[in-house]
Amino acid sequence: MNNLGHCPPKVTAAIREQAGELIHTSNLYRIPLQEKLARRLTQTCFADQVFFCNSGAEANEAAIKLTRKYMRDHGHPGRFEIITAINGFHGRTLATLSATAQEKVQRGFEPLMPGFRYVPFNDPGAVEKAISPYTAGILVEPIQGESGVRIPDEGYLEALRAIADRHGLLLILDEVQTGMGRTGKFWGHQWSAMTPDIMTVAKGLASGVPMGACMATGKVAASFAPGTHASTFGGNPLACAASLATLECLLDDGVIAGVAERGAHLHRRLAEMASHHAMVKTTRGRGLMAAVELNGATEEVAAMCLNRGLLLSCQMGTTLRMLPPLTISTDEIDQGVAILDGVMSDLF
Repeated sequence: MNNLGHCPPKVTAAIREQAGELIHTSNLYRIPLQEKLARRLTQTCFADQVFFCNSGAEANEAAIKLTRKYMRDHGHPGRFEIITAINGFHGRTLATLSATAQEKVQRGFEPLMPGFRYVPFNDPGAVEKAISPYTAGILVEPIQGESGVRIPDEGYLEALRAIADRHGLLLILDEVQTGMGRTGKFWGHQWSAMTPDIMTVAKGLASGVPMGACMATGKVAASFAPGTHASTFGGNPLACAASLATLECLLDDGVIAGVAERGAHLHRRLAEMASHHAMVKTTRGRGLMAAVELNGATEEVAAMCLNRGLLLSCQMGTTLRMLPPLTISTDEIDQGVAILDGVMSDLF
């Protein structure tokens, strides 16, 4: 969420100024900042239109609804199922946890919402086999974040694009974690030679102010006519001001331009550290999205790192995930890796 660190000056100033003018208003009024933000976002990618909401889960809810509505509008009312990848993560509302093929996320909330089929990640052939007369779309992350920064093979997204085109399906990319410069390009899918029909984003979109967005091509977005979907606080003036200032920092001030270089430094240092510890199974990542997979449980490692000033998250029991601010310096990267190195030495 805090891609620019805590209280980035430009974003903080924009929030203060907007709070003194207008925090929120009915979306029955035109909101100029919302229109300006939509134009700025669509200039970065394939999308023609944007629906603003408050979180990644809401953005994915919108994408699911839009997919179903599009199929009905185009003469396929029976096509409502969406294929998702095992160990993906799309949110914790009823629809999005149903789309999330992880038992630990779904446990206790049964019966789940129908309309989702699960296939292995990074397996286009499994997607092809899962298609039925009821299939409407494919929803995946360009890189699986919650399952430990799982990067698919080169050509995976292109293969999904070809499958979707061949069967008349919509391709939806969940860029909640991989978007906003995290991987070294503005959007994670831009490492591939393809574009989706729908894309969702949140987290870093407004530097901590609640904000999400569902973006789509004009043809697909047309299925959301006035009254078919809405969000009371989505795209309000305060959130839009924060997001516009965030985009200015990322794009105009060159923050994203340095992500690849700092990311390369991070991955190099992690690989060096891993070579000294038999407990490390592998390291992986792209840009400033990194993971260290261990040959054992990670909870004690993460707890000791936190006590020494380094915040990591445990994923899938054996993986440490790192998502530092995009403004992190190489000195701070070195400091963080040194803490992890010290913890690994003390424990193992």
